[in-house]
Amino acid sequence: MKINSSEACSQITQKGLELGFSAVGFSQIFKLDADGEQLTHWLKSGYQAEMRYMENYFEKRIDPAILVESSKTVVSVLFNYYSADKNLDESALIISKYAYGKDYHLVLKDKLNKLFEFIKSSVDPLVEGRVFVDSAPVLERAWARNAGLGWMGRNSMLINPKLGSFFFIGELIISTELIAESSPINNLCGGCTKCVDACPTKAIVGDGVIDSNRCISYLTIENKDSIPNEFKDKVQNRVFGCDICQDVCPWNRKSSPNSEPDFKPNSLLLKLSLEQWQNMDEALYQKTFKQSAVKRAKFSGLRRNIDFLLNSCNNELKIKS
Repeated sequence: MKINSSEACSQITQKGLELGFSAVGFSQIFKLDADGEQLTHWLKSGYQAEMRYMENYFEKRIDPAILVESSKTVVSVLFNYYSADKNLDESALIISKYAYGKDYHLVLKDKLNKLFEFIKSSVDPLVEGRVFVDSAPVLERAWARNAGLGWMGRNSMLINPKLGSFFFIGELIISTELIAESSPINNLCGGCTKCVDACPTKAIVGDGVIDSNRCISYLTIENKDSIPNEFKDKVQNRVFGCDICQDVCPWNRKSSPNSEPDFKPNSLLLKLSLEQWQNMDEALYQKTFKQSAVKRAKFSGLRRNIDFLLNSCNNELKIKS
């Protein structure tokens, strides 16, 4: 069956927007040699910290044709998660905006599966492929960049000129060959270093290079050990993840609140006082973070982070008994 590539891309994009995605892009599959070299240097520098899984499946990471047999195209999608909501208690601990609502893996996979079914029913009944949402060896930012959906910022985030960077990235890697008319966007960060200057732990060590050993997101989520004492008074109230480098990015002035019901913050979360955070037990944790990405850190990890923040030297967050 011969596919009209231009018409197919238009149909898929329209359906993607109907499903709630903020943008859809297409890239023909090729081996990501340049990105592979950068990844190799990053790994050799030890910037992956204890995320040893980043060293696995290297060839699959840089070549989706190995990851998904017969694949010809990467369909990349962006999904806005920005929220202007804040905790009612200004002294309360802070979690990253991406974890305010239901776990994004569940929400995006459901929408991507619907998009895949649409392709099968309306574009190519013989299509084969797989859905990915931050769950496999896929260089998602590189493919979104190649699809013309943004550029790699100095803080390593993909930045879209209309959306900023507060969005999730997902992929469909499919056997249908689609030739996109878009091209990569030039890096528009210019001489701006706001993200570098604002990072309290100095984790941005080069253009687009993050040292995970120093990154608050890594330290409070992926890290399974104690948070090093050198970061006392530097984590700035962040108990799960970090948005500091994105909050100061000028491109995020264009960010608008998402309209996805599943990403609406749990009312319990926004009402948590500093004292409730301090006294957080498993029951309150389960009630507040049901189906949340915060579960990734588990209760023990979140409790470790809370204790670290409240026991840091000279920490003004301490509650006087």
